[in-house]
Amino acid sequence: MKVAKHVVDARRRRLAEMLQRHRYLGIADLCKEFGISEATVRRDLVFLEKSNLITRTYGGALADFNLRFPSFRTRRTAGTAGKRAIAQMAYELLRPESVVYLDAGTTVFALAEAIRAAPVRPLTCVTSNLPAADLLAEVEGVDVHLLGGQLLRRQSVLLGDDACRSASFWKFDLALLGAEGMTREGVWNSSPAVVALQKAVIANSKATAVMLDRSKLGHTTSTFLGGWDSLTALLTDTPIEDLKAEGIPTYMTKLEHITSYNEPASLKPKSKKPFAAPREKSENNENSFLTLPTSLL
Repeated sequence: MKVAKHVVDARRRRLAEMLQRHRYLGIADLCKEFGISEATVRRDLVFLEKSNLITRTYGGALADFNLRFPSFRTRRTAGTAGKRAIAQMAYELLRPESVVYLDAGTTVFALAEAIRAAPVRPLTCVTSNLPAADLLAEVEGVDVHLLGGQLLRRQSVLLGDDACRSASFWKFDLALLGAEGMTREGVWNSSPAVVALQKAVIANSKATAVMLDRSKLGHTTSTFLGGWDSLTALLTDTPIEDLKAEGIPTYMTKLEHITSYNEPASLKPKSKKPFAAPREKSENNENSFLTLPTSLL
């Protein structure tokens, strides 16, 4: 049965609007939403792509995220002091013989610069961050692995279903993630495709630290990554008082529970505790925050 042209046009307009709003939707989601077959969805996506309204991915579609979200080069010049401070915090968590996931973004790239300057060896780095991979590729003792996925050139990142599947093959000792916002509810990011990959990484990580500079405080986006209970630690240059005012649990800034996540026994100081989640999440824990040198803030 042939569907009238005005019905098809209306469906495609609605589809384009949904992709603009949600940034990423899988084929199965679109079939369910519109009550149509995979073949019909794919025809609609081909039409929208030819009309320059979306970018298709394997298993779904990225909208204009790659065009609208600031490029890697643009973001790299913003807040450099804060990024370097957070990168140093992350660097101090690295341990020899670990498998570490390095997320996309410029704060993680600052961490890659720190690793190149003073390598932690041996170290296995898995990433979707192309600039970070390129930077570390020639560092002796650091093995670099790229996830599969669709290349978003302006963002210098690999995303999509293939990237999520690639992440599922790994077991990470530590995942270091970026994001676009933090509130009392948790952490927010720029795109469902980005969050899908991060969730795949979190599911396969012993410990997960999110790296957020103070400009992300109180900021939300269209996509929620997860609550604070889904993460291990927060690396930030945001003052404790500001975190409290926002309602963000400040126990997240305590790093004792992840600093020995994968240390070889021969290197592990007796004073360090084994990996474990914080026992309490009350205000009583706030007297033992990690104190950073003033030069890092």
